[in-house]
Amino acid sequence: MDIKTASALRRLRLVSAPEAVSFLLLLVCSALKRMTDFNAVPVMGAVHGILFVIYVLFWLDAWNKTKWPLKTAALYFVLSVLPTGGFFAERMLRREAEASVIAARARKESAQRTASA
Repeated sequence: MDIKTASALRRLRLVSAPEAVSFLLLLVCSALKRMTDFNAVPVMGAVHGILFVIYVLFWLDAWNKTKWPLKTAALYFVLSVLPTGGFFAERMLRREAEASVIAARARKESAQRTASA
Protein backbone atom coordinates (compact mmCIF):
# COMPACT_ATOMS: atom_id res chain seq x y z
CA MET A 1 0.00 0.00 0.00
CA ASP A 2 1.42 3.37 -0.95
CA ILE A 3 1.51 6.37 1.35
CA LYS A 4 -1.42 8.15 -0.35
CA THR A 5 -3.69 5.14 0.08
CA ALA A 6 -2.62 4.68 3.69
CA SER A 7 -3.27 8.38 4.35
CA ALA A 8 -6.74 8.18 2.78
CA LEU A 9 -7.64 5.20 4.97
CA ARG A 10 -6.25 6.92 8.06
CA ARG A 11 -8.29 10.07 7.41
CA LEU A 12 -11.45 8.03 6.94
CA ARG A 13 -10.74 6.05 10.09
CA LEU A 14 -10.07 9.18 12.13
CA VAL A 15 -13.36 10.84 11.13
CA SER A 16 -15.49 7.68 11.58
CA ALA A 17 -15.78 7.73 15.37
CA PRO A 18 -16.44 11.50 15.74
CA GLU A 19 -19.11 11.23 13.03
CA ALA A 20 -20.76 8.37 14.94
CA VAL A 21 -20.59 10.29 18.24
CA SER A 22 -22.14 13.37 16.63
CA PHE A 23 -24.96 11.24 15.22
CA LEU A 24 -25.69 9.74 18.64
CA LEU A 25 -25.60 13.18 20.26
CA LEU A 26 -27.97 14.48 17.60
CA LEU A 27 -30.39 11.66 18.42
CA VAL A 28 -30.15 12.48 22.14
CA CYS A 29 -30.73 16.18 21.42
CA SER A 30 -33.76 15.29 19.30
CA ALA A 31 -35.23 13.28 22.16
CA LEU A 32 -34.49 16.05 24.68
CA LYS A 33 -36.12 18.59 22.42
CA ARG A 34 -39.37 16.65 22.53
CA MET A 35 -39.24 15.96 26.27
CA THR A 36 -37.90 19.28 27.58
CA ASP A 37 -37.32 22.87 26.54
CA PHE A 38 -33.69 22.07 25.72
CA ASN A 39 -33.07 22.50 22.00
CA ALA A 40 -29.54 21.81 20.80
CA VAL A 41 -30.72 20.20 17.56
CA PRO A 42 -29.68 23.13 15.33
CA VAL A 43 -26.14 23.11 16.73
CA MET A 44 -25.71 19.33 16.79
CA GLY A 45 -27.36 19.07 13.38
CA ALA A 46 -24.78 21.44 11.93
CA VAL A 47 -21.88 19.65 13.65
CA HIS A 48 -23.10 16.26 12.49
CA GLY A 49 -23.77 17.55 8.99
CA ILE A 50 -20.23 18.88 8.66
CA LEU A 51 -18.72 15.63 9.98
CA PHE A 52 -20.94 13.57 7.67
CA VAL A 53 -19.88 15.59 4.62
CA ILE A 54 -16.23 15.18 5.64
CA TYR A 55 -16.78 11.43 6.09
CA VAL A 56 -18.33 11.14 2.63
CA LEU A 57 -15.48 13.10 1.03
CA PHE A 58 -12.88 10.95 2.79
CA TRP A 59 -14.88 7.82 1.88
CA LEU A 60 -14.83 8.79 -1.80
CA ASP A 61 -11.09 9.49 -1.63
CA ALA A 62 -10.39 6.17 0.11
CA TRP A 63 -12.56 4.28 -2.39
CA ASN A 64 -10.73 5.92 -5.27
CA LYS A 65 -7.29 5.14 -3.87
CA THR A 66 -7.93 1.62 -2.53
CA LYS A 67 -10.01 0.44 -5.48
CA TRP A 68 -12.42 -1.30 -3.11
CA PRO A 69 -15.05 -3.50 -4.72
CA LEU A 70 -18.51 -1.91 -4.81
CA LYS A 71 -19.66 -4.17 -1.96
CA THR A 72 -16.91 -2.94 0.39
CA ALA A 73 -17.40 0.70 -0.54
CA ALA A 74 -21.16 0.37 -0.03
CA LEU A 75 -20.60 -1.23 3.38
CA TYR A 76 -18.50 1.72 4.56
CA PHE A 77 -21.13 4.14 3.28
CA VAL A 78 -24.00 2.27 4.94
CA LEU A 79 -22.05 2.25 8.21
CA SER A 80 -21.91 6.06 8.03
CA VAL A 81 -25.71 6.35 8.11
CA LEU A 82 -26.24 3.95 11.01
CA PRO A 83 -26.13 5.48 14.51
CA THR A 84 -23.19 3.38 15.73
CA GLY A 85 -21.86 2.37 12.31
CA GLY A 86 -18.91 4.74 12.47
CA PHE A 87 -17.46 2.77 15.38
CA PHE A 88 -17.61 -0.43 13.33
CA ALA A 89 -16.11 1.35 10.30
CA GLU A 90 -13.24 2.64 12.42
CA ARG A 91 -12.52 -0.86 13.74
CA MET A 92 -12.66 -2.40 10.25
CA LEU A 93 -10.42 0.30 8.79
CA ARG A 94 -7.88 -0.18 11.58
CA ARG A 95 -7.78 -3.93 10.88
CA GLU A 96 -7.40 -3.28 7.16
CA ALA A 97 -4.48 -0.90 7.81
CA GLU A 98 -2.80 -3.38 10.15
CA ALA A 99 -3.19 -6.18 7.60
CA SER A 100 -1.64 -4.04 4.88
CA VAL A 101 1.33 -3.18 7.12
CA ILE A 102 1.88 -6.88 7.86
CA ALA A 103 1.66 -7.72 4.16
CA ALA A 104 4.11 -4.95 3.26
CA ARG A 105 6.60 -6.19 5.87
CA ALA A 106 6.28 -9.75 4.56
CA ARG A 107 6.91 -8.56 0.99
CA LYS A 108 9.95 -6.58 2.14
CA GLU A 109 11.40 -9.56 4.03
CA SER A 110 10.76 -11.83 1.06
CA ALA A 111 12.50 -9.39 -1.28
CA GLN A 112 15.47 -9.15 1.10
CA ARG A 113 15.76 -12.95 1.29
CA THR A 114 15.57 -13.21 -2.48
CA ALA A 115 18.20 -10.50 -2.96
CA SER A 116 20.63 -12.09 -0.50
CA ALA A 117 20.27 -15.56 -2.01
